[in-house]
Amino acid sequence: MKDLLFSEFQSTVSESMVRHKSVLDGMTKLQEAIARVQRAMAKSVTTCGCIQIQAEKHPIPEGLSLSQLRDLLDSDIRGELCDQCRETVEAEIGSSLFYLTALMNSLDLSLYDCLLKEHKRIRALGVYNVG
Repeated sequence: MKDLLFSEFQSTVSESMVRHKSVLDGMTKLQEAIARVQRAMAKSVTTCGCIQIQAEKHPIPEGLSLSQLRDLLDSDIRGELCDQCRETVEAEIGSSLFYLTALMNSLDLSLYDCLLKEHKRIRALGVYNVG
């Protein structure tokens, strides 16, 4: 059932692609879409202020297991996206997914298969996944 959703999304993207059909166009549109995600997140910090990023070097005590280390570290984000920023970030991520899927279509790759393979790889590597 879930694979049908991925397949339908991939098919809809394929049907929607009239412009930017070239793989080069697709690559640059994907890069642009990802930059817009980053810009939307930055504006959430600098313009709206609903979230803050408080990043610093994380001291890592000796003798911790990797699972303990995972619990110790965080994303450096403080606060939560407001409704408007959440909507903007979600839309930009959606656009990124669209162009990623369009690129996959150009290469005759399955979004669902790619996700399954990545899931298996992450599960196999566990905390050793360097991603």
